[in-house]
Formats: sequence, C-alpha cells, structure tokens
Amino acid sequence: MTGRTELLPAERELLLTLLELPTAGPLETGTDGPRPLLWEAQGAYAEAAARLGFTVVHRAAPDPSVLDREGVPVTVREAAERTPGFLDCQPSTVLRLGPELPRERTVMFNVHLDTVAGGEPPRYRDGRFHGRGAIDAKGPAVALLAGLRSAVDAVPGLGRDTGVLVQLVSGEEGGAMGVFGTRPLVESGWTGRLNLFCEPTRGRMVPRSTAAATALIEAAGEDAIDDHPEAGHNATVLLGFLAQHLAGRLPGSVPGGVSGTRVCVAGLHTGDLHNKVYGAGRLLLNLAYPTTEAGHALTRALEDELDAGLAEFAHRFADHPALARTAAEARDVTALHWLKRGLPALDAHDPWAERLLTDAGIPYAAPDEPACTCDAIWMHGVPGAYTAVYGPGDLEANHAHAAGEFADLHDLEAFATGVASLLERFARAASHF
Repeated sequence: MTGRTELLPAERELLLTLLELPTAGPLETGTDGPRPLLWEAQGAYAEAAARLGFTVVHRAAPDPSVLDREGVPVTVREAAERTPGFLDCQPSTVLRLGPELPRERTVMFNVHLDTVAGGEPPRYRDGRFHGRGAIDAKGPAVALLAGLRSAVDAVPGLGRDTGVLVQLVSGEEGGAMGVFGTRPLVESGWTGRLNLFCEPTRGRMVPRSTAAATALIEAAGEDAIDDHPEAGHNATVLLGFLAQHLAGRLPGSVPGGVSGTRVCVAGLHTGDLHNKVYGAGRLLLNLAYPTTEAGHALTRALEDELDAGLAEFAHRFADHPALARTAAEARDVTALHWLKRGLPALDAHDPWAERLLTDAGIPYAAPDEPACTCDAIWMHGVPGAYTAVYGPGDLEANHAHAAGEFADLHDLEAFATGVASLLERFARAASHF
C-alpha cells in the first residue's frame, strides 16, 4: 500500500464532536459529577464506522459481577457502591467488519473513549486539535477509523477473508485499569491473532504494558496529648520510619534485578496539629512492574520488608521514653491493606508478528524503553494472540492528563497510514492460513 492516509473533513468533524462530548467517568468526576456521555460517544463512532461496513456485535453496560473479582481495585468497588448508575453510564461497544472469522485471521483494535477530567474547549487550528481526549485517546480513535477506511478501499477480502474487530471501551482512566471495560470483552473472546491498543507511543510498536499494585499501610493506635506523648502511639514516627525503610530497601529487591520495577513511596498523613501525638495514620505506596512474575515478587518483597521494618523499629525505640509503647505495640497497631494487587502485565514476544509489523513499516520502541500502563495488560496469557500498544503522539509531550492537551493532524494521519499498512500485510499473511 502506498500513499498517506489523510483525515477526511467528516473525520475531522467527528473528532471535534467527540471532543465536545464530556466522557470523564465517575472515578474522575466524583459521586456528584455530571453523567459521562459515553453511550453517545460510542454511538457516534459506531455510526461513522457503519459507513465502512462495520456492524455492532456488542453494546452494553458491564454486568455488576465484573466488580466481584480478584484484581478489582478497592477504589473502584467503593466508587461503585456510592455512585448511582456507576456501571450503567460506562458501556462498551464491539464493532466487527464482515462475518465472524477465526481468531487467527482477525485483527483487534482497542481504544478507550473515556478521558480524565478537566480540559479546555475543543478546537482545530493550524493543523492541531485541542481538547481533553485529543491524544488520549479520541484522536487515535478517529485516526484508527481513517486507517480502516483506507484499508477497506485498498485491501481485497478485508472483512470477508480477514476479520477486523474494534473494541470501544470505558473504564480505562481513573484507576479503573480496564476491569469493567476491556477485561470482560477479552474474556468473551472479542480478540484476534493480532491485537493493538491505541495509546500514544510516538508511532512505534510497544509490546509491553506495565501494571501496578497499591499498598496502604495503616496505623490504628491511640492519640496522646503533647504533654504526655508516651501515653499513646506515635503514628507519625512509626509510619515515617517505615517510609524511609521501604524507600531504601524495596527498590531493587525483586530477585534477578528485573528492570522496569518502580517503587513510589507516596502519601503519608497523620494529622495537622502541633500539640498532639497522632495514633492513627496512612502511608501509601505504588509498585509498578513490567511482568506478572515481577509483580508477584514485588508484592511479596513489600510484605517481607514491612515485617523487617517493624522489627527494626521495635528494637531501635524499645527504650525511648516517648516511643517505648509505640515500639512494643507497633505490630499490633499496624496493618497492610492492598488497594490494588494481582493485576497482570504484558510482555509479548512473537517473531511472526514482529516481522509482519516491521514489514508494514512500523518501528519498534527500544526493548529497554519504559512502557505505559494501559488495558493491554488483560491480553497477558491469551493463547494464540500477539498484543502491542501503538498510537500517535506522546503522553508527556502532548500534555495528556494535563492542561493544553493536543494532537497534531500529521501525527494522526501517520498513525492512520500505519494502520492501513499493517492491515494490508496481515490480510496477505492470513490468506495462507
């Protein structure tokens, strides 16, 4: 396939329409926030895709049972409990070109139409789209549609001998981790031999997606007045000690020194007054990892190092006049809660798919380049499937999740051209299956 795929005026207008629709979910806007117009956004996209021959094969809000499973973040469960219609306003849609075909002859694209909160009025000016979702990921979604249009026009048998699926999902942002959007679609079999998740990667293939675990270390002791600090438990000193211990010992603790693991010792809070000893407090840590195995090892390492830190605190402060009670009862008043744990990570390898994508003219990111966290994690372990993250622009440079988010037309069109090229190569290869 030769030539650049350009976004047609109707496709540019569709992107502006999607940018106008507020699609930040309840995890972003809160219990009293406006209802996200995700049904409307997915409907507008499906209507445009129908003109290319795509049909809707699934369109529904998630079943509530998806939240009663391992790996669902506590924050998601809590938000669902306090937000009326939490799942009802966050549907997913699956589009298919042509009849259902075997997985080995099918390409699946996943794109999320929910966004983070905030943003500015959408506009197009001087070759640049502005607005929330311009690069993450409404811009890539429309560029995908342009690439599909180009491929439908140029690739014989696309939609007849070669299948194409498009997953339009909610629940990617806000820490939902795809547990009620992408995960159930993958488990329902809406996948292909080649699976591409449309996220900003600077136009390169990234066959990796990190995941993270979130730990809450909570102290639940007794307060004391500043005149008698020894009478209570000093959660500030205890949690501060544990924060330093874990920051110093936990990074690099994964056996084998797996690169890509990151430990973020995050928020610590006990209280705001100067004349009081706080017995209760919270310490948060976020543990990112590049492989599922590294994630298991890192969570075990945190549990071991927390135990070691409590032992060291008890020994060091056993005879301290103001901290002896805290030292003696540190284990009794300290608890570890996992707000998020057990999520898979993606690390895909397949020489056949890698050759195909390289032949399509799409470069790969360097193996040691950091990957992002996205819904592609749910393709971990799916048999007979190769998965990568691929999209236009850069999360940081294009201000995704920040003020001034934008997407350049030439980046979107380069991505659309890549989509058309890889579909041509895949269709050619699939004809021999």
